[in-house]
Amino acid sequence: MNRAPEVDYSTTSARPEWGSLPSALHEALAETLGQRIVDVAPPVSSGFTGGFAARAQLADGRRVFIKAAPEELHAYGAYQREAEVVPQLPAVVRAPAVVGTALADRWFAVAAEWVDGRMPGAPWTEADFELVTAACEATAEAMRPSPLTGLDSFADLVGDDVGVPAQVLAGERALPSGLPPWLPQVLPELVELVQLLPQALVGDTAAHSDLRPDNLLIDNSGTCWTIDWNWLTLGPRWVDWVGLLPVAQYQGIDTFGALARSPLTAGVPDDHLDCFVAVIAAYMMKNTDAPPPPGCTPALREHQRLYAWTFLDWLAVRRGWPTVDV
Repeated sequence: MNRAPEVDYSTTSARPEWGSLPSALHEALAETLGQRIVDVAPPVSSGFTGGFAARAQLADGRRVFIKAAPEELHAYGAYQREAEVVPQLPAVVRAPAVVGTALADRWFAVAAEWVDGRMPGAPWTEADFELVTAACEATAEAMRPSPLTGLDSFADLVGDDVGVPAQVLAGERALPSGLPPWLPQVLPELVELVQLLPQALVGDTAAHSDLRPDNLLIDNSGTCWTIDWNWLTLGPRWVDWVGLLPVAQYQGIDTFGALARSPLTAGVPDDHLDCFVAVIAAYMMKNTDAPPPPGCTPALREHQRLYAWTFLDWLAVRRGWPTVDV
């Protein structure tokens, strides 16, 4: 492979149908919503968790978006965390409001307001990039200092999961497959950048920490909504936006020019920005050759390869790395 894999984020999941969920959960949801659920659309095919996720219509005409998962899936805890976080977000942060939760037969479900929107970044356009950038700037302003208490730091979130480059250099593991052929040449500098993590990613802003195109929606009025708030951490105010740049650059957006103009990154040391991008690249390398976890499709691993590759490409331009295999 001599380029990053292509990932269609609209077809990355395999989700259960509504009829396969426990009837007790159906009933518990209807009770908490105060209305019968009269119609449920086919599950959405974006995302990676394997939990149920679909639009539903209530007897009074309201539409909601329901997510549900059994306790053995990661999504079970993720949906609970999102149900806790979203009501605490400032009003300026456009996130679908939680309208009810239910717990039955070892399943958890959360219902949120339905947003009729589309995913940006498929591929990125200048117009969508500007809308998302503006939303990131407004959100960062509203989330600094963090309106939520007890958050772990971004550094704690990634923890020891960024050690692959150092482990490869030390001969402790093989280089993951499906990555740029020039990666071995830059591993020493990549390791040095990752080691800046403790000082580079300190901050008092509550960050989404998993901002990807499939966690964004742009509605017909041009409002940008952010979904899936289960990875909230404390860090610099620029991390969510900068985390979108490498793939947008790969798809033709001038993110280096945007970086120079952005108030989010004004005055931020270049090495701190590059450290964050290196951390994400290293994080994505950890499990690329492993089977997907229960409930997830192989598209998760292709997503990780895409992110590792494009984040490394972005660094290569910034750092002047050679990108020709020798």
